[in-house]
Amino acid sequence: MTSHPRPTTTLSADEARRIALRAQGFLGAPNRRGGVRGVLRHLGAVQLDTISVLARSHELVPYARLGAVGRTAVDQAYWTPGPDGAPHAFEYWSHAACILPVEEWPHFAFRRRAYRARPHWNHDLPDGTYDQVIKQLRTEGPLTATDLGGAKKTSEWWDWSGTKVAVERALMYGEVVCTERRGWKRVYDLAERAIPDALLHDELDDAECVRRLVRLAGQSLGVGTRADIADYHRLRGDQVDAVITDSGLVPVAVEGWGKPAWADPTALETVPRGRHRTTLLSPFDSLVWERARTERIFGFTHRLEAYTPKPKRVYGYFAMPVLAGGRLVGRVDPAREGRTLVAKQVTLDGPKAVPAVAQALVEAASWVDCTDVRVERVAAPELRAPLARELALALA
Repeated sequence: MTSHPRPTTTLSADEARRIALRAQGFLGAPNRRGGVRGVLRHLGAVQLDTISVLARSHELVPYARLGAVGRTAVDQAYWTPGPDGAPHAFEYWSHAACILPVEEWPHFAFRRRAYRARPHWNHDLPDGTYDQVIKQLRTEGPLTATDLGGAKKTSEWWDWSGTKVAVERALMYGEVVCTERRGWKRVYDLAERAIPDALLHDELDDAECVRRLVRLAGQSLGVGTRADIADYHRLRGDQVDAVITDSGLVPVAVEGWGKPAWADPTALETVPRGRHRTTLLSPFDSLVWERARTERIFGFTHRLEAYTPKPKRVYGYFAMPVLAGGRLVGRVDPAREGRTLVAKQVTLDGPKAVPAVAQALVEAASWVDCTDVRVERVAAPELRAPLARELALALA
């Protein structure tokens, strides 16, 4: 049985919720000077996903915190190198496929080593293909899988060409790095050329890498259980257990959580205050990407239904939680038709949520250059008219 250190303090569930909101950038004034890159550094990881309804998830994440920052500016912030030619970010496997701050490259050495040491999925890798890919990148510079001479044969992930298998394996090993998405295609380059020399090493042992990621996860979450912290960068529980006592995080108790928790000590120094953000959230946003944590903190059960057969969906294909006043107050399943943002289904927690949902819809519409909002279905029919009135006022 694992023994747990005595908590240094006890937080109410409401205090823990507010600490989490501030840590994730939703409570208090956002750091506009830091912009998108500041959001990335603050969160430590921004998840990528192929689904694009309003926008892709890695665009929605900074939008949710900063407001209507230009979509082109978002991609440029992630992928445009600095004056010295060094990238600000790279893509790697963290919580899932994520954009990560380039300064964290050394701390994923433990994962690169693990990939090199384990058997791989059942993809055929023709003799010489791996070496050929490396040689071609060295000669020709940054290339997509298509540029390299082979991408997916079909849209299915398992149906990869030998070249695609080789370059993805090189990415996992750390010999190749993705420093840009171009038209949603990964652009690969040799790590030795793309990663700054001071960061291009695997010198840190596994414990030091994991300790750093545990500390970063605790800072990004504000407060979390062992499972919350492990899930942030998809660490194993035993990896977290081995380093958490000297990670810099402090043990706390949270009323109603029923499990030991850990907090960023700086998050405990001041009471979270300031303006609450009202916004639509990507289901892949780090505030809500872990269902058990979302249920524990917000009393809100949410799951992505994009892969659920249409007749079995409850809230819609890409239902986006609505954050307002530090609470999750409803869901919107969006679509776009020309210059109209379509709310295919709106699910509200009650009448009090109506103004916030209308505000979130109108701001999102403006961000994606829509001039109108149309609501197709409201789960509670009696709230359709109040929502229509609020939208009309907000759009006027």
